[in-house]
Amino acid sequence: MNQNYIQTHPWKIIEEGFDPSRVESSESIFSLGNGIMGQRANFEEHYSGTTFQGSYIGGVYYPDKTKVGWWKNGYPEYFAKVLNAPNWIGIDVNILGEKLDLNCCKILQFRRELDMQKGLYVRQAKLELINGAQVSIVVTRFLSLKLTEIGAIRYEVTPLNKDMELSLLPYVDGEIKNKDSNWEDPFWNHLGTSIDNQNAFLLSQTNKTHFDVCTFMGARLYKNNNLVSEASQPFQKDTKAGHMFKIKAEIGECISLVKMGGYVVSTHHPKELLKPKATLCLERAFSFGFDNLMNEHIQEWSDIWKMSDVEIIGDLKAQQGIRFNIYQLNQTYSGKDPKLNIGPKGFTGEKYGGSTYWDTEAYCIPFYMVTKNQSVARNLLEYRYHHLEKAIENAEKLGFNGGAALYPMVTINGEECHNEWEITFEEIHRNAAIAFAIYNYERYTSDTSYVREMGLEVLIGIARFWCKRVNFSEEKNQFVILGVTGPNEYENNVNNNWYTNYSAKWCLDFTLQKLDEIKRYSPEDYSRIQSCVKLEQHELEDWKHISKNMYFPYDKKRNIFLQQDGFLDKEFTKSSEINPKERPINQHWSWDKILRSPFIKQADVLQGFYFFEEHFEQMVLHHHFDFYEPFTVHESSLSPCIHAILAAKLDRMDQAYEFYLRTSRLDLDDYNAEVHEGLHITSMAGTWMSIIEGFGGMRIKNNRLYFEPRIPQQWNSYSFKINFRNQIVKINVNHNGVSFELEANAPLTVQVFDELIEIKTRNRIAI
Repeated sequence: MNQNYIQTHPWKIIEEGFDPSRVESSESIFSLGNGIMGQRANFEEHYSGTTFQGSYIGGVYYPDKTKVGWWKNGYPEYFAKVLNAPNWIGIDVNILGEKLDLNCCKILQFRRELDMQKGLYVRQAKLELINGAQVSIVVTRFLSLKLTEIGAIRYEVTPLNKDMELSLLPYVDGEIKNKDSNWEDPFWNHLGTSIDNQNAFLLSQTNKTHFDVCTFMGARLYKNNNLVSEASQPFQKDTKAGHMFKIKAEIGECISLVKMGGYVVSTHHPKELLKPKATLCLERAFSFGFDNLMNEHIQEWSDIWKMSDVEIIGDLKAQQGIRFNIYQLNQTYSGKDPKLNIGPKGFTGEKYGGSTYWDTEAYCIPFYMVTKNQSVARNLLEYRYHHLEKAIENAEKLGFNGGAALYPMVTINGEECHNEWEITFEEIHRNAAIAFAIYNYERYTSDTSYVREMGLEVLIGIARFWCKRVNFSEEKNQFVILGVTGPNEYENNVNNNWYTNYSAKWCLDFTLQKLDEIKRYSPEDYSRIQSCVKLEQHELEDWKHISKNMYFPYDKKRNIFLQQDGFLDKEFTKSSEINPKERPINQHWSWDKILRSPFIKQADVLQGFYFFEEHFEQMVLHHHFDFYEPFTVHESSLSPCIHAILAAKLDRMDQAYEFYLRTSRLDLDDYNAEVHEGLHITSMAGTWMSIIEGFGGMRIKNNRLYFEPRIPQQWNSYSFKINFRNQIVKINVNHNGVSFELEANAPLTVQVFDELIEIKTRNRIAI
């Protein structure tokens, strides 16, 4: 049963009424981030009920020792955990001698909203404490896009039924731990607290990785918007430090605490200067003031939305869904720090280690490349280039030498740190996603410099890996790839996964193509690269031979590529026949039962048809979609979006719309019953792709923009902008056709189905 407590609104996520059973889910859904740090929607005041405390700093991690029954050669020694960082948001509130705790008091009214347009989180409640005191609280929070090391909170308390004495204790606290620690090891070594004026500081260092962090806060108290000048009482105990404010308030008087806080980290500042830097951050934040800093923040969000918004007219649930996805993507990754990447949970939870997966290249790069600019996408590609040596080391651990590179399934610093054998060593198709991202970037931006300067070395390393990973089968007289896991993780240790084999062949061909181009057009770069990687001619001949003789499992009777050898040996039952009470199956079935079933977790063969659609006729896609989709349970967040795009290409708009709604509201409606663990950030880019590549049919063909626009019957119209080679064009689609509007200095020619259209500067063209 999907959750349905989130109210529908075009720009806001709204929860009315308080239910303790959904606190953790709401903490995920109402999370905030600014690309540098993030915060789950935990209550500032003490809460004794079930909660998932989560504060996160981009790039700060801990190598949690892998938990495994026995050691295996090459097995990763640790799983990189995104760290639950010290708490900067905390405010203990005491009313007439009783601690405010929503788990203990009577809640007369409760509402919270996430204003996605402005990047603001607001919580409102009317409460009655055990002592009979009735109060109103209004809390406004944001993580500044202007000052990215600063988060800001305004906590307002108003007595409703009697005059009251209030105490408010804003603090920082290091008494935190990760929910997903393997061994309950302490991740942090706290070095001490200090207090200056109305500011408090906690200096900490991560164990093993030695990131130094200063968690800081400053606070000011107001009564009816007037600053209260009375001194606060400093508070220090163990890893907790702050300031106690005591004040009397009459009925109707608003007591407001403004708290600024956040983190400064040794990745950006010398560790001996962390506290002085934190002090400067606070001085700057308070010089702005809460309202001015909030207005600057709102303006930053306005600029983001001008480019990245997708407007849907006529379907509020669809509109809310896409904006929620776009909002989370933008607050997870800004592109400003090339050392960071996009974790599958972003800043909303700890599952998956908060690290880099193949999701970045397969799903996320198109969103950032199209809604921002090519430099942001290039940063993501450079991230992989800088980890090439680690990828080579990773391949060496498996026995592959000679410069072969296997990029990790999960990483933060380039080392493999995933702790499931069947994923770590068998889901090798992630190499192909990185190569495809290079291809995708170059065809979209026309920037050939990345391949010359960095990308060709990455491609060579990947090609060398495929060359060494294949076996020659005497029986088949072809090259095979044994013992892999494809995108469908409900199948492990299979032979000749079609998607993996096809991707490997494509990688070899693409690398050979790029080598040939650079040799002809940039011989100096070719010589430099050849010398650097010690590339020999016989390697190229080997790649050609393997590509020409790669084996692909195929069933002549059904005329389909088989997901892997032996796939037809299964007992075939459609996913629609599964008892709904047993969904998702990964939470109800044994792994043995799943492995023997025909059920597909996510697009596998169809993932290949998405990547390499130009290689196949429409009828071939039609045939494979009809065969594989009925067995697909879509229990990966990455599945519905690919199916939405392919269904739209096949003009099956009802199906495409259903898949779109599922991917866009995956977390809002909690389809997979796991949103309490955090949001599915990387699949949110797939939601955007469902509209732009699915319904909009956007592609690059013949070196120009190409569209096959379609519209679901549930919508009146939809529109979006893309930045194509520094020319911004707005596309509007309705049931009467499509129109284009160009924001550029030169005309742009696009193709719509079979028609070439020239769009002139700021001239709206309708067809």
